[in-house]
Amino acid sequence: MKNILAIHTGGTISMSQDEKGGVVQNDENPIDNNVILGLSDINVINDELMNLPSPHMTPETMLQVTNRIKQAIADGIDGVVVTHGTDTLEETAYFLDLTLPNTIPVVVTGAMRSSNEIGADGVFNFKSAIQVAASDEAKNKGVLVVFNTGIYAARFVTKTHTTSVDTFKDPIYGTLGTVDHDQVVFAQQLIGSEYTAINRVVDNVYLLKAYAGMTESLFEALDNDQTKGIVIEAMGAGNLPVVTLPAIKKILDRGIPIVLVSRCFSGSAQPIYAYPGGGIELQNLGLLFCTQLNGQKARMKLIVALSCGKKGKDLKDYMANALS
Repeated sequence: MKNILAIHTGGTISMSQDEKGGVVQNDENPIDNNVILGLSDINVINDELMNLPSPHMTPETMLQVTNRIKQAIADGIDGVVVTHGTDTLEETAYFLDLTLPNTIPVVVTGAMRSSNEIGADGVFNFKSAIQVAASDEAKNKGVLVVFNTGIYAARFVTKTHTTSVDTFKDPIYGTLGTVDHDQVVFAQQLIGSEYTAINRVVDNVYLLKAYAGMTESLFEALDNDQTKGIVIEAMGAGNLPVVTLPAIKKILDRGIPIVLVSRCFSGSAQPIYAYPGGGIELQNLGLLFCTQLNGQKARMKLIVALSCGKKGKDLKDYMANALS
């Protein structure tokens, strides 16, 4: 019998609708009941680590989850499931992927409908996640996200719809596998895994999104000694309005790293265009291109990198590719 630790952090999966129809937190977790799962061959150990709506999650609370999982690994647990709110689920999942050794299955899941809504998906997702965490085939695949029968790599999955139960998708590679009628089936293998141990998280790492008519004002606001790093969701393949460049240069002169990703739903930022503000000029200025990650994931990676002291070429290499 596999022993699976379920770490509960809050979110819609642990909430209910009140008499006015608003979704609110519960004093007790409605899915914290092994009987309703019908898993007689898996021992589920529940830990109510925290009870937060996902917009309340921070890198500091994510590090608490990492440390709890490390403790469980040391105690000999066979796998871990983390229940989480969906708004920031992909960020926590990727943070865990970056900061945990790839030794046991770690699966993150949640729900789009609260526990007492018609068609509530929490129990199904929770059961599926437990089955994946107990699967021998889930080992050495990095942190996984299980949602609505799909199994996804934490690095590439993203929330694509505000309310649909089929919201989580990987726009680049698709699913790694599925959970179908209690059968866990993998069709792909994640390549590359790098574990970075940290015991703190730096603050003041910011995410900006480029837009038509963007000026230097936001960059000027971040040109100070408190700013530790910036991620920019650039236009297209990695381009910015030319008027932003003087302010960006000043930030770079302070030694503050600036990472560039694309604001597009899929694809990567690349130094292709040679016009003023194009990707080639941005690369020559010293902006770091981060491929295949969206803005929120790149910010998580930059936070982890800065928290363990990476800089210079080490930082550039670390940020360059999501596959390492």
